[in-house]
Amino acid sequence: MLLTLRASLGDLYVLWTQRIEERRPFQYIVGCEHWRDFVLSVQEGVLIPRPETELIVDLVGDLIKENKFLREGLWADLGTGSGAIAIGIGRTLGTCGKVIATDLSPVAVAVASYNVQRYNLEGKVEVKQGSWYDPLKEVEGELVGLVSNPPYIPSEHINGLQAEVAKHEPRLALDGGENGMDDLLHLCNGAVSMLKPGGFFAFETNGEKQSKLLVDYLENELEGRFCGVNIESDFAGIQRFVTGYRAR
Repeated sequence: MLLTLRASLGDLYVLWTQRIEERRPFQYIVGCEHWRDFVLSVQEGVLIPRPETELIVDLVGDLIKENKFLREGLWADLGTGSGAIAIGIGRTLGTCGKVIATDLSPVAVAVASYNVQRYNLEGKVEVKQGSWYDPLKEVEGELVGLVSNPPYIPSEHINGLQAEVAKHEPRLALDGGENGMDDLLHLCNGAVSMLKPGGFFAFETNGEKQSKLLVDYLENELEGRFCGVNIESDFAGIQRFVTGYRAR
């Protein structure tokens, strides 16, 4: 079988040098990432979607099969990045179900919008620029679902990450403050007023200690506001996701 190269050998050498010497992520070199059954556009300034994050879409998909309230309602994906989670959920929702995807980064908003259009989901997924809940003020109290893979890495740990991440991926999407919990706690607090009674949430964390701290916060600092709070593990058995429902 004959293959036709779209780049010259000289260009390929430059790209390979970037990968080896600069530790530039391969996904940024080729401009895309394969995630679930999607091929998503990515570029520097946008977090590369991780395999473990796919489980958020799986969790939601399992829930909405037997729950019309969740299947046909309004969802939000906060800090959407490439739009991966929003696109995955948008494709599983019912006829009336929709997702609003928000991100502070204009680069992420542009990339997410492109990916939404690529999969003809403009009628299911709307991308808005702004910090966390700010673009959602008009739908306060109307969400049936809320998902996020927020920054959760402690600030002092960023420089110790592998070079592909620390040097090239956006710090805005990585740095969760002193203990990595700043944005996670903000998301929990905001979910109180944003979710309808019975509304579902799923937040990704960096693992066991952080997920347990988040559960403790939800059950004690926000006592009575949520129910069915649970921890779900990722592919590697790490207690990665915290889920629950807005109390009725």
